[in-house]
Amino acid sequence: MSQVPVITIDGPVSSGKGTVAAAVAKALGWHLLDSGAIYRVLGYYAQSQNVALDDAEALVKLAKNLPLAFQQNAAGEVQVFLADEDVGRTIRQESVGELASQVAVIPAVREALLQRQQDFAQLPGLVADGRDMATVVFQQAPLKIYLTASAEERAKRRYQQLSEKGFSANLSHLIEEIRARDERDTQRTVAPLKPAADAIVIDSTAMSVADVVNQILNEARARHLVAEQ
Repeated sequence: MSQVPVITIDGPVSSGKGTVAAAVAKALGWHLLDSGAIYRVLGYYAQSQNVALDDAEALVKLAKNLPLAFQQNAAGEVQVFLADEDVGRTIRQESVGELASQVAVIPAVREALLQRQQDFAQLPGLVADGRDMATVVFQQAPLKIYLTASAEERAKRRYQQLSEKGFSANLSHLIEEIRARDERDTQRTVAPLKPAADAIVIDSTAMSVADVVNQILNEARARHLVAEQ
């Protein structure tokens, strides 16, 4: 893993890190790890198997044997499979996000998924997005990004994203949910959400996706992770 260049992109919910990470990975031709999808799949799977979200022992068993796979389609979009079921759309629902947030606070569950996430680091490189990619999973990554935006802006983005996918949403409720998630993620005792000491913090409130992607690519070139253009 130490031989493989890794760019980590951490940040709070709906900060755009998934979109940005996918764009950076595509631009570089690198692999992509959406760690949030792993926790969402686990939460969804636990619920479907009638496993209580506070049953650490049962959740660890599910995590170690999670039949999860990521596949990239012809358009370069990442598809998420649970066994043979394409759950990419399902796990993006707010209800599943809440399930993910609950299982993610359990230390034994995070430990069970740690090696699985690290195994995604393969040549020519990896772009990993999540909440503790830089602080826990890939501490030696040569480029660490912490992507954030105001709660109001993140709620607007989430509202638009859900609307485009045909899900109903309430903007004021989304703002409240995002603030609650921020509180839970930053205050949890295990792997709390925070920028790594050596991370570059990007506030994307007034930035486009292209602007953010270009800044990250420039940082990658400055560290000689990719060839100068």
